[in-house]
Amino acid sequence: MMTEGPEPACTGVAAAATLAAQHLERDAEGSLDAALALASTLHTPGQRERYRRLLERAIEQADRALAAAEQERAALQGHEFAVERERILATRMGARSTLARAHAARAEDALHGAGQLSLSAQRAPTREACDDGWRRVEAIVSGADASAGAAAISATELEAGSPRSSVARAARAAAHRAEVAARAARRIIEERNHAYTFHTDNGFSFGEGWYLAAAAVLAGAAIQVEPGKIGTPQAEAFLRDAGLSDQLQAYRSRPRAMKQTTELVARAFKAEPSSAQRRLRAAFLGDAPIPESVTGWVDRRLAEAPAGTSSRKKVLLWIREGLHHPHRNTTLAELLELTDLVQRTGLVPVLTGDAFRGGQVPEGAVDMTLFWKDATFRQLDMRRAQLQFFEHLKRTHGLVGQLGVTTAGMDGPALMGLPTMYLTDETNVRMREWVGAVPGYQEVVREGGYLERVRRVLSEWAAAS
Repeated sequence: MMTEGPEPACTGVAAAATLAAQHLERDAEGSLDAALALASTLHTPGQRERYRRLLERAIEQADRALAAAEQERAALQGHEFAVERERILATRMGARSTLARAHAARAEDALHGAGQLSLSAQRAPTREACDDGWRRVEAIVSGADASAGAAAISATELEAGSPRSSVARAARAAAHRAEVAARAARRIIEERNHAYTFHTDNGFSFGEGWYLAAAAVLAGAAIQVEPGKIGTPQAEAFLRDAGLSDQLQAYRSRPRAMKQTTELVARAFKAEPSSAQRRLRAAFLGDAPIPESVTGWVDRRLAEAPAGTSSRKKVLLWIREGLHHPHRNTTLAELLELTDLVQRTGLVPVLTGDAFRGGQVPEGAVDMTLFWKDATFRQLDMRRAQLQFFEHLKRTHGLVGQLGVTTAGMDGPALMGLPTMYLTDETNVRMREWVGAVPGYQEVVREGGYLERVRRVLSEWAAAS
């Protein structure tokens, strides 16, 4: 009677490997199913991070299942391999199917992440933060590319083993989705917009154009003009007159954040303040005489001013009345207090900016509010003409400085060399860049004794030759 020989030593090892591979493959599939079940709730707090962790686990466990199945195949010999072959193939197919679908989901998630991060990167307040954000976007896009490649490999392997199976077709569809997502993510980088937008809609600050154009003159910043608005032709004319034609580009979405431009201007002034100011004056004012239309308008208004004010030194008092950040608007009480302070230092207050809402203009003050609405300053050359308004006051009528709440309208004259004080409840991170950089540009925080500081600076302006 024949007796059975001993069981091959590898059989126990192979059985253990088989169980390990199956366990890993099922765990991978379960993790993927759990992730996909979250698809409709990814917008809720914490769910997207959970989704990503589950996808990573699915991919990791599927890779381990493939490795374990390969170890099992290598350990089996002859008859043993024939017995376990179907089980090994099923495990490998399941793992590859999971990999194809998980990598597709990860590529699509990377597209979402790249899109969200690119928006925040483009809005970053500094160029460094912007560029750092875009480097992280590129890393995410590289991950999408890698997942698309991995999904394609899994789909190809499944098609080679069972080309007509539903599993192979599903894997190919997943690989296609991954490729589409990766390409879309790559386009986000390719379509990155390096320009800053010159807004010409009345809903945006007119004064922002001053420091955007200054960033172009001093730092070579690219500019795109907001198209199809009432102020578009005037903005384009100003930029071309300033010699910036080569830096204008067609309008596209996703421009850089305007907050970056003040820093660019500050860097140029810190490096060479006198040179920066000369370059801006040459670009913004040109070398032609100020036209009579501007000088005549200013002279006539001053001729109507209270007696004795025409020949005395003057200070612009800015009035802000805007819908954006209304808490920053000028208050009547502070305006009257500043008007009195200017007069007590021997200077003439010239009200400018938005309309004076306090009834009759304070005695001894000159009213030049809303000057920018006059037809003289609404022509094609309106932006240069408005700067010429301030320049003529300075050259001919003793304008020695300007004072007011934080308003971008002050920034053009400040860049042209007019000493400036702006009032704020707390330090303005954006405009603080200019303090100590742009000559004569000062921030005054409303804290104990701030009016005394204003008085001292006004006295310095009054005493200056």
